[in-house]
Amino acid sequence: MPERIELKIDGRRVEVDDGISVAAALWNAGAAAPRASVAGTPRGPLCAMGICFECRMTIDGRPHRRACLTTCRAGMEIETRG
Repeated sequence: MPERIELKIDGRRVEVDDGISVAAALWNAGAAAPRASVAGTPRGPLCAMGICFECRMTIDGRPHRRACLTTCRAGMEIETRG
């Protein structure tokens, strides 16, 4: 069994398996489409390999990070709307 770690998604504390991607952690936390386009259309991971940039979000204060390419670590802070 993988070790569980704690991080924050939009200020909410969440426990996830260590070593999974931020995109997978969001999916497991029930946030399949965590952001919206400029027109308001729900957006979320599409390609899951870093090409489409649909999973961009602010991670640890750094904007436009790709959730599908970022591995979760303890204490990470993820802002899906920023």
